[in-house]
Amino acid sequence: MGYSTPLREYQFVLEELSDLPALLGLPGFEGLSVDLVKAVLEENARFVQSEIAPLNAGGDASPARWLDGMVETSPGFRQAFGQYAQGGWQGLQHDAKLGGQGFPKLVGTAAVENLNAANLSFSLCPLLTDGVIEALDTVGSAAQQALYIPALIEGRWTGTMNLTEPQAGSDLALLKTRAEPQPDGSHRLFGQKIFITFGEHDMAENIVHLVLARLPDAPPGVKGISLFIVPKFIVAADGSLGARNDVYCASLEHKLGIHASPTAVMLYGSGKGEVGEGAIGYLVGEANRGLQYMFVMMNAARFAVGVQGVAVAERAAQQAWAYAAERLQGQDPERPSGAPVPINRHPDVQRMLWTMRALTDGGRTLTAMAARARDLARHHADADERGRQQALYEYLVPIVKGFCTESAVETASLGVQVHGGMGYIEETGAAQYYRDARILPIYEGTTAIQANDLLGRKTWRDGGAVARALLEQMRATLDELGAAAAGNGPDQDGLEVIARHMESALNAYKQAVEYMLHQSASPRAAFLGSVPYLMMSGVVLAGWQMARSALICTEKLGQAGGGSQGAGDPFYAKKLAACVMYASQILPRASAYLSSIRDGVEASRYADRVES
Repeated sequence: MGYSTPLREYQFVLEELSDLPALLGLPGFEGLSVDLVKAVLEENARFVQSEIAPLNAGGDASPARWLDGMVETSPGFRQAFGQYAQGGWQGLQHDAKLGGQGFPKLVGTAAVENLNAANLSFSLCPLLTDGVIEALDTVGSAAQQALYIPALIEGRWTGTMNLTEPQAGSDLALLKTRAEPQPDGSHRLFGQKIFITFGEHDMAENIVHLVLARLPDAPPGVKGISLFIVPKFIVAADGSLGARNDVYCASLEHKLGIHASPTAVMLYGSGKGEVGEGAIGYLVGEANRGLQYMFVMMNAARFAVGVQGVAVAERAAQQAWAYAAERLQGQDPERPSGAPVPINRHPDVQRMLWTMRALTDGGRTLTAMAARARDLARHHADADERGRQQALYEYLVPIVKGFCTESAVETASLGVQVHGGMGYIEETGAAQYYRDARILPIYEGTTAIQANDLLGRKTWRDGGAVARALLEQMRATLDELGAAAAGNGPDQDGLEVIARHMESALNAYKQAVEYMLHQSASPRAAFLGSVPYLMMSGVVLAGWQMARSALICTEKLGQAGGGSQGAGDPFYAKKLAACVMYASQILPRASAYLSSIRDGVEASRYADRVES
């Protein structure tokens, strides 16, 4: 099945839910307009639907191939990436001063979701390149920015992030790759990195690796890690490419999913380059601050992976809905003697389909909320407001990454279930979305790592300030729901369902935040409940945005505000149905997560007793 970009959904989320017109009025977005954004997203839709989506199934069946250190990407990838670069898509959300197009991150998020939904494997290369651009823009020297960023934005070069080693996964304190200073100010790197996405490929002229390594006099642990630029081909001062560096792809991993994305084992200092032994690298920023710098790229990647979760969920949902509308099986339960009906007439299939849609739409509103906060943090005229929005963005990133990727696995799994036995075989394509989705809660930090970040660095560090501010805003929305549900329109029952479940979810969220704030002295017990805490946060915050969406829909439908602007648009009715389904099927999870969080102390005590 092909992929159809949800342009109407993007229009709603950007313009009506996220107030794109007001965002475009901020300093730095001069010259941009809602009409221009529409045109860009329409062109983006045309491009990914016609050029990128058709490569998805073929790439899954014909993965990238390794041959003596070189990697040949899946059929059509190299040509498609050339078109991607020529279209200027890599620079869409990067500042004009860097050579980008300067669109808001909110707009870029929609375009990136599109690309990911069309072909997750293909999209991983631009994702990491975005992270390299952001990292160099933030911590690179002026010379490094001028030398590397323009070519990365143009798509002539791509970027990677090199952290993991065989003995150093999440615990980077165990990192061993070393960097030896040279008389000319460069360094020679020696070591092995694993799980390097698009570490080697044939789609671009050069690959810019950002590599974590240790200097000879570095202190032990994470405080002794530095960050280096290691290009595949040495770059001259004028930007021209020179000798092949001593960085070599030893092999490609064989994976459960994302088959067309080459995941490389990289050797630094194998002696196979043209520069002698040791990969030539260039220190970024100050020595021994590499992990701090890499977190700039990592945070960008974590947000982007959350967007990938929404994208895969959208693709799986589209296919499941289409299949369920065509597959004839069984009778309508209200007409048991009738002819076979499409399975979307069966109540439980309807439950699954609408749950898929609710999780997907809810995740999308969450990524939009975070992207908008990031835009405000960078462009708002008031410095205090910029600070508040930056704190909100940083709070939301682990939730976006954890909740949206876990939801993608659930949604893709439901997609297989909707297909029944046909979903378990590869020909329908439903299985690929499930296999591809499974990596998303793992890479760029597992869900537990995101949860520990949310609890330790976000909730504890600011004393719950961001969470409490969000609660105030959500309470205000709940009041609006209560007023709207007090009317007598045909959809007031739906609004009442949303209000009732939202009130319960907000109470659970408040109790969870306060409980966790009092557990800082008992970190083991608290961290045992950190993933439920993250998932509850995602459930509640996405539910808030879906509640806001419901209010907009009822007003447009002329049933809660007196107008009739959207009464003839079927979009609003379908969106409202997804909002009610989210409230009835997803929001009740908040109370269960609260129980899990609270009982984590006792569970931890019993687990420790057995394991000791």
